[in-house]
Amino acid sequence: MAESHRLYVKGKHLSYQRSKSVNNPNVSLVKIEGVATPEDAKFYQGKRVAYVYRASKEIRGSKIRVIWGKITRTHGNSGVVRANFKSNLPAKTFGASVRIFLYPSNI
Repeated sequence: MAESHRLYVKGKHLSYQRSKSVNNPNVSLVKIEGVATPEDAKFYQGKRVAYVYRASKEIRGSKIRVIWGKITRTHGNSGVVRANFKSNLPAKTFGASVRIFLYPSNI
């Protein structure tokens, strides 16, 4: 049986922070796998988030690109978190997978 050596937790990019009529692309909402309460989500505060994707043009020998971000705080009562990315995630990434890395650690 092969053991998992993943150094990150999977998550989904849900949407931008928004009200009824205005959305705020500076803040992305991320649902973390296995997190259902704000108390559980607090553990991930300050952790790094990466949106990894493939592009058609090769740069420095790789077609893989990454947009990095950081989890800033919880959002709502279902364990969703808010994240700020270096450059805002495009709207086409709604529903896409992101990786939540377990560093920097505060344990």
